[in-house]
Amino acid sequence: MTLNKKYIFSWTLFDFANSSFSAVIMAVIFPVYYINVIAFNKDQAGDFWWGAAVSLSMAVVALTSPFLGGIADYGGKRKRFLFIYTFICVATVACFSLLKPGMVFTGFILIVIANIGMEGGLVFYNSFLPEIAPADYQGRVSAWGFMVGYAGSIISLLISISLINAGKIELIWIMVALFFSIFSIPAFVYLQPDANENSLCASGLKGIKYTWLNIKNIWKRKEARKFLIAYFIYEDGVNTIIIFSSIFAALTLGFKTKELIGLYLLVQITALIGSLIMAKPIDIYGPKKIVIITLILWVSVCIFAFFVETKIQFWLLSSFAGLGLGSVQAAARAFFTQFVTKGCEAEYFGIYSLVGKSSAVLGPILFAHISAVFGSQRPAVLSIAALFFIGLVILITVKGGEPNIKTNLQE
Repeated sequence: MTLNKKYIFSWTLFDFANSSFSAVIMAVIFPVYYINVIAFNKDQAGDFWWGAAVSLSMAVVALTSPFLGGIADYGGKRKRFLFIYTFICVATVACFSLLKPGMVFTGFILIVIANIGMEGGLVFYNSFLPEIAPADYQGRVSAWGFMVGYAGSIISLLISISLINAGKIELIWIMVALFFSIFSIPAFVYLQPDANENSLCASGLKGIKYTWLNIKNIWKRKEARKFLIAYFIYEDGVNTIIIFSSIFAALTLGFKTKELIGLYLLVQITALIGSLIMAKPIDIYGPKKIVIITLILWVSVCIFAFFVETKIQFWLLSSFAGLGLGSVQAAARAFFTQFVTKGCEAEYFGIYSLVGKSSAVLGPILFAHISAVFGSQRPAVLSIAALFFIGLVILITVKGGEPNIKTNLQE
């Protein structure tokens, strides 16, 4: 397989597009807006509703993604499903502009639907990776996607700052919908077309049947099973940090909206740098070594976060967190491609999504519960460090994750 620049450009640009949702809606601006403005956060009720919305949406995606992946593979409708889920996300985000203070449950429903659209679409997006990049480039292409995504986060947040300065915060949600829509178009135009037009019913039944078989088969593979268990545990920590980091900064350390945006921009810039630095090492030294290094970094970051007292300390700590953010996700995605059976990409990445999204169901609930029990978010941060450490210990025992370049040469 040779590199097709058109495929890779359109694939990475989709990461650029959807990062506006990840940054603005799920990480920085909308969580604080929903908790403090829509839900008033009386008795930390906002924390509860936000955590519940994220957990419910992740649960829906986790339970459906393997079977949708099977339908996409056997029905030849992978690209169509990517479009449908993207449309659901974009249309729902546009409706955020209709929310008013006190519309807690309406906001809850909209968050759930939008995140289902976003996360469900990623199942089909990720499944294109083995098809657009040869084995010795998959680590780099995966990292390029995250790197371009961080650039999308930075640009969308800079636009958000200008809208906040103009007193037009409600227009931010419209901006995200447009940003996501416009920059995802190349993916729908240039990525490989759907393979065939089997009926949805027939492909659905076949997809469900073979997905269940693949779940059982991959569970029988000892190393793949250990990898997925490790991934489930440490990705729980990654998801929880992404979801609650801005809330921790705002409620525990007193960060204001503009400071939160600046903080997140710093994380995105350092994450972009981390992805750039680690792109080639993922292929040369192997994704396993890169994941191990970044998990050690994350454990250290969480422990130091427990003791942070000042904003300056948190700014410094966040820069180190950013370095590991992109590389751990890119390396994990490249690691998993080594377990994927050819022709079953969407199914396998559906299983990958099932594991990742299931962890996202537990993490926010765990963080919110510990925070409520202790009346502080600091002990909850230590629980995340424990997740990273346990995942690290299990991952070390996994046989695999060898350098993609060496693997490809041997083949």
